Amino acid sequence: MDKSWMHADRRSLKFQIGVDNFLKFALANASDKSSICCPCMKCCNNDEFSIRVVKDHIYFNGIFAEYKQWKWHGEPSTMNNNRVAESETVDFHQDLGQLGDKNNGIEEREDEEISRDSNEFLKFVKDGDKPLWPGNTKMTKLNAIIESFNLKAKHGMSDHCYSDMLMMIAMFLPEDNEIPGTVQEAKQSLAALGMRYEKIDACPTDCILYRGEELAEAKICPTCGASRYKLNKDDVPREGVSAKVLWYFPPIPRFKRMFQLTTTAKALTWHVDDRKMDGMMRHPADSPSWKLIDTKWPEFGKEPRNLRLALSSDGFNPYRSLSSKYSCWPVILVTYNLPPWLCLKRKHMMLTLLIAGPKQPGNDIDVYLQPLIDDLKKLWDGIEGVYDAVRGEYFKLRAVLFWTINDFPTYGNLSGSIVKGYNACPVCVDETKPYRLKHSKKMVFMRNRRHLPRHHPYRKQSAALDNTVENDVAPIPLSGEEVLSRVKGYVGRKFGKKNPIPPWKASDNQNRPCWKKQSVFFELDYWKYLPVRHVLDVMHIEKNCCDAILGTLLNIPGKSKDGPAACMDMVEMGIRTDLQATPGPNRSKFPLGSWNLLLEEKKIVCRSFFGMKVSSRFSSNVRNLVSMEDLRLVGLKSHDCHTIMQILLPIALRSVLAKPVRYAIIRFCLFFKAICSKVIDVSKLKQMQADLVDTVCLLEKFFPPSFFDIMIHLTVHLVREVELCGPVFLRWMYPFERYMKVFRGYVRNHNFPEGCIAENYIVEEATEFCSDRFLDEGATTAGIPTKSLSGLCNGCKRLSGSVMVVVPYKQLQLAHLCVLRNTEDATPYFMYVFVYLLC
Repeated sequence: MDKSWMHADRRSLKFQIGVDNFLKFALANASDKSSICCPCMKCCNNDEFSIRVVKDHIYFNGIFAEYKQWKWHGEPSTMNNNRVAESETVDFHQDLGQLGDKNNGIEEREDEEISRDSNEFLKFVKDGDKPLWPGNTKMTKLNAIIESFNLKAKHGMSDHCYSDMLMMIAMFLPEDNEIPGTVQEAKQSLAALGMRYEKIDACPTDCILYRGEELAEAKICPTCGASRYKLNKDDVPREGVSAKVLWYFPPIPRFKRMFQLTTTAKALTWHVDDRKMDGMMRHPADSPSWKLIDTKWPEFGKEPRNLRLALSSDGFNPYRSLSSKYSCWPVILVTYNLPPWLCLKRKHMMLTLLIAGPKQPGNDIDVYLQPLIDDLKKLWDGIEGVYDAVRGEYFKLRAVLFWTINDFPTYGNLSGSIVKGYNACPVCVDETKPYRLKHSKKMVFMRNRRHLPRHHPYRKQSAALDNTVENDVAPIPLSGEEVLSRVKGYVGRKFGKKNPIPPWKASDNQNRPCWKKQSVFFELDYWKYLPVRHVLDVMHIEKNCCDAILGTLLNIPGKSKDGPAACMDMVEMGIRTDLQATPGPNRSKFPLGSWNLLLEEKKIVCRSFFGMKVSSRFSSNVRNLVSMEDLRLVGLKSHDCHTIMQILLPIALRSVLAKPVRYAIIRFCLFFKAICSKVIDVSKLKQMQADLVDTVCLLEKFFPPSFFDIMIHLTVHLVREVELCGPVFLRWMYPFERYMKVFRGYVRNHNFPEGCIAENYIVEEATEFCSDRFLDEGATTAGIPTKSLSGLCNGCKRLSGSVMVVVPYKQLQLAHLCVLRNTEDATPYFMYVFVYLLC
């Protein structure tokens, strides 16, 4: 058996493989499976512990180098074997370099990469192996730091709170304990295990990154002439103080480390080993996009460990003050190989880029994405020497980026599409054909009847809709290859705030543009073949639709789509002329439309919301969102709109409005409820699309044209994306928006928000990595919270003021029988028993 690993660096994969093989060998030959002799430098086979404790001792203390023959762990102890073992060991020391060559240099390269920081790591191991206090044998300093920092991350403790907690714990322990005194000491201890990040200087006007042979040493931007460094009061560059910095967290070493953890490596093949395949759509693995990769590149699809990724980016204000306009932009990768309950959890959301503020990158975000694109190219070609802890072998890792997940403005920045104006729809592009309202001064999108069947009656109902007969067919979305052929003319455009895109003029002899650049993602070889490259975010679409409906019904200032301008636009379009203004002595009066609520109806709706009670963790307290004085809903967050749109609004409207108007709104709400389901029946998607188009046309009959902005139009394309990409709940912004809140909590020094985020991220990353190794299996971490609380159903509490009633057993059985008798699935059984008893 090869024992060369005993002399390797303890951080190397070679040492890890050797330890695993040694423990398997020892356990197979042990007389008592519960404990074996510990061969670490301290124990020297004098003490016996469990396999887990022995493994920890070997990593922390190192293995006893003179223990060349494993006689205490089942290896034969004859004299001849001794001589053979000793001679082989001597030969190994003399020919260590040749052994690395025989193994293709994989382990040697890993040792070189890891041993750069080996001194720091060995210092960490030596310091972390100290007992928590003299004489303690159950807990080490490392275990205490991991346990306490896991609590800090899980419960969102501030640094001051965590430092005070450490001081309090130190007071309860004996003197000379090893508890860190401050949060800084704890972070320094964990930083040795964290992955590193790179700081890349950037032009302050977003023109270039100072990287590569040509630009790495430059001090002035060759595009705009701006200084690389900040200027003092005399406009003299401050050498070494960068004007703007990109924080880059390389994803390749992080993907490698995912496969080094047994639990994570096993979960990464869930889509092959444990996925339920019954024709329903529960995961992107059930979608045509996933299957396209497997069929077009069979070698990629044959390896289940190859990664399928998604990218998300959005800006957030790192300060809690809303008056600040500072915008920080993280770029996050998620892995779809994991099961649905893990892939969007905080632990598996990988921060790759952090673009410093104060201004958002906007259309120049491609400049900052270039390092990530370079690594994605390497991942597509393959990374050799990735070790799989489950199978105990090296393999070639590849990865593909499926799509990006963003709100609508960022959609335009990443895809290069124009997302406002005449060609605002990125799916219809130049076939969008909106109508500009003269009095409201806005674009409306009312050509949704094109998506109806050819002979649908709504196509000819001009007076009830927009006063036109619809004869056109629905536009066919462009493929990636067609998009690439159209945007080739934008290659070579200079980036930067000083090089804005020239505005289109009506006098130009060309059509209105649909794009403003060629997306940087087209540098990926496979990008043009993907059916959907940038997905529409259902979270923001649903919120905007909810705000539009509530604002129009309750006439909320700033959110209502109704008003004098809307009525004048309808009169000019020749529709609903009965809503024309009636001249009065002081001002004109406009009659009420079908969408307007009377004062009593507004009170009914607001009282209905005000009286609603929901379970804990279901949503916000709805009562706090209702203003009975102003008869409106205020302070709605995205998840509040999600709950109201799908569940609460149909209940609140059940006794107001005319029946056709109420029916159309409820149908629109039920569409969002159906599309957000975690299990999608593929056979019903076609009918779902047809029902949605009918519903939007019904809304056009009852609501003013100003209601139909781009967000209402984008709902027509959501079913297509579900059909091609899979369930919505794995492609919306909710988890990423929550992660922004975590990043905001990292900021302690407002002068350096990005530095705070970067340092806290790598410390939490190290904590999660150590937690998998040193904490119990049932322990919860910040990255994967507990699913339910003890004694509570699904983690929900009962309603406040409720009374617990214990039902007698006989009544419970009668209620159970009543339910069964009224269940369709149980009816055949009852009929069978009834016939049997009659016979």
